[in-house]
Amino acid sequence: MDNREIINDVLVHLFNEIWQLEEEAIITDEYKDITNNDMHIIEAVGLDGGNMSAIAGKLNITVGSLTTSMNSLVKKGYVERERSERDRRVVYIHLTSKGRRAYRHHQEFHNQMTDAVLEGLEEDEVQVLGKTLHSLSTFFRQYKK
Repeated sequence: MDNREIINDVLVHLFNEIWQLEEEAIITDEYKDITNNDMHIIEAVGLDGGNMSAIAGKLNITVGSLTTSMNSLVKKGYVERERSERDRRVVYIHLTSKGRRAYRHHQEFHNQMTDAVLEGLEEDEVQVLGKTLHSLSTFFRQYKK
């Protein structure tokens, strides 16, 4: 197998493995009432919150699609809505204390994953990996346009 085939094979399998491992790691007994997608919405809301349009933009989905998931997260106590006093059409979303705990739980998984990837790498290898992953990310952002 040449390097191009190896890279392709690793990328295809890596995406699937990360998705599966992440779900197993973050959807624990404490968070069994939400999905992996819900957890990513919580991540997009972030500790500072935001309006529905900004959150939908981070997730590359429509506000309509986000509304359905957001209704569920509000009902389960992870997020709360707040209407703007200036413009009643604007809805701000904030994490509740339960949502902040879920956010930190998710971040911990990502921190562990990053630490595992960087463990044992020399600084020049970290630089090459960072540049490579940035190029990959740029490709995916441009590909969907």
